[in-house]
Amino acid sequence: MRFGIIGAGTIGSIIAKKLVKSGHDVKIADARGIERLEGKKLSGTPVSVEEVITNIDVLIISIPFHALPSIRNVMDKVGEAVVVVDTSNYYPQISNRIEEIESGMVESVWVLNQLGRPIIKAFNNLLAYTLEHEGTPEGSSGRIAIAIAGNDLLQKQKIMNIANELGFDSVDSGSLNDSWRQQPGTPAYCTELTKEELTEALKKANKEKAPFLRDKVMEKLFAANYGYSHKEIVKLNREIYNS
Repeated sequence: MRFGIIGAGTIGSIIAKKLVKSGHDVKIADARGIERLEGKKLSGTPVSVEEVITNIDVLIISIPFHALPSIRNVMDKVGEAVVVVDTSNYYPQISNRIEEIESGMVESVWVLNQLGRPIIKAFNNLLAYTLEHEGTPEGSSGRIAIAIAGNDLLQKQKIMNIANELGFDSVDSGSLNDSWRQQPGTPAYCTELTKEELTEALKKANKEKAPFLRDKVMEKLFAANYGYSHKEIVKLNREIYNS
């Protein structure tokens, strides 16, 4: 398949590397300009943001949450048949407060409104280390799963197939309106669960408590100057997000 990726940060770069390894054609761009890619070791072909959206089947957007409105003019030119995947998460400590979300709007619904087209929410509930190092072959015992939300079943299935190639099972977490169940602060978020465990975790999500629990984890990470190991972060998430 032909992929375009907007965002050459940690998540975008990891996805690009794994897609290239699986034999896919991948182009990658920085929304701020192609010059931002100079000197970076990247998988795929570095291109401009205008070029990254041409002749592709799937567009993966992996830029900071608050930067999503800045690419609206680019999104208006993306072909209707292209599956658009958003990997972002809202953290007010990083993105500043967005009043619509603070008032209860689902993150992915806000993203849809900013981009002006349907999206699939995926790859947001895995830590970068998990995405890069914890994928395993299909059928492996204890295989980690990701949650995938969206309004188009065929598009979701395409992304589930890609997730499988990258080493992860997947769970259909419902429509975009349901995608709050995989947002930060929920039991499904960055807790490295199997397909069966993730299915149950999505059911347990509490929309009202999630922002409070999200911020509780961030306070601990800030206090420790992010001095937790990967395993310690997963353990912290499991303990707090299930409380």
